[in-house]
Amino acid sequence: MAMSTTAKDIFSKTLNSVQENDPLSRSLDGFKKGNPPVMAVLDEKGKYVGMLTRRTVLRSRLDFTAAKVHSLMQVAPQVAPEMPLGELAKLMIASGMRQLPLFEKGKLLGFVTDEDVIHGAVGDDWGKGTVEKVMTRAPHTIEANRSVGAVLGLMREFGISHVPVLDNGKLAGMVSIEDILKSIYWPQKHQTTGDIVGEKLETLGIAVKGIMASPVVTVEGKASLRNAEVLMHKQDVDCLCIVVGDRLMGIVTRLDFLEQISQVAAPTRKLTIQFGTKGVDVTPDQQGFMMNEFDSFSHRFQEAFQLGTLFVYMKSHGDIVARETPLVHCRLQFRTVRGTFFAASEGWGIEPTFRIALVRLERRLLRSKELLAYNPKYAKDYMRKMGMPQEEE
Repeated sequence: MAMSTTAKDIFSKTLNSVQENDPLSRSLDGFKKGNPPVMAVLDEKGKYVGMLTRRTVLRSRLDFTAAKVHSLMQVAPQVAPEMPLGELAKLMIASGMRQLPLFEKGKLLGFVTDEDVIHGAVGDDWGKGTVEKVMTRAPHTIEANRSVGAVLGLMREFGISHVPVLDNGKLAGMVSIEDILKSIYWPQKHQTTGDIVGEKLETLGIAVKGIMASPVVTVEGKASLRNAEVLMHKQDVDCLCIVVGDRLMGIVTRLDFLEQISQVAAPTRKLTIQFGTKGVDVTPDQQGFMMNEFDSFSHRFQEAFQLGTLFVYMKSHGDIVARETPLVHCRLQFRTVRGTFFAASEGWGIEPTFRIALVRLERRLLRSKELLAYNPKYAKDYMRKMGMPQEEE
């Protein structure tokens, strides 16, 4: 199903700006409720040089009164007015940026945000679909009495930013990376010039229930995508829980929406791959290596899954380097007609880290009830050939 909406139909026309040499504190008013979560950064001549996002500022550990805007400025890919929603969603995923500047004839008109793209998509026929077709099923969860450190480890391992909190098996709350940052890493009284000092690592030992958001904003799986988007906007949340009674069935985030929108115009009956990186420079040779690995993967699973996309998210861990090789985190999300599957790995270098993650994904696919139901002999024969144990993990 095609979407006729383009960037010019949805972009945020409210355009706030800030000077690159202004203190960060001056940008805060521009992020007030109702304003786009992004500002244009201008040089001393009033020329656009980049953007500043609310998300980046929120996650910053800098002293807002001392740090300058340019220290958190980002340069994002520019989009044209006629770019369709599917391409906008793909670009947001690939660049890791949820806000993109819209230019026409060299002039900045405004920004297209992830919320704009989702709102435009659900206004089309696509929005009549149900949430259960988009949601991430069986999401990672954590018990209410577990520590903040434990949930941070979970987020880091699987590259996620929202984790439902359970209390005796029942949905009790939701914890996001923003909740942790606000509660643990954002005590302004501990700030001095530069990074936060005086952080108390023992605070990572407090229970998740002490910082989680509750009650959780929920929706039924049969609810339309349009109604879910309206609810997210009204409640000002980035994640909804899908429940049956008090049983958690899945979650849906803005990224889940974007991933589906990016595939609306994709060719049918084909396995495809899409990359998203953060702080990682992938060379053409490295991308070629991953494409070759994926080609081999797709040949093995094309018949079973027919239609699907492997989303590859890669990020580096700052300045952690050994022998000039960066420490890389790789998260794979394989969305198919038979369900969504995850795998992750962490290691030195892009190619080996990707290969390990892909091997782990294959093992989960081969042990999945979806593939076993489709062709149990193939799955079991392949596991035997690869020397994989056949009991459930």
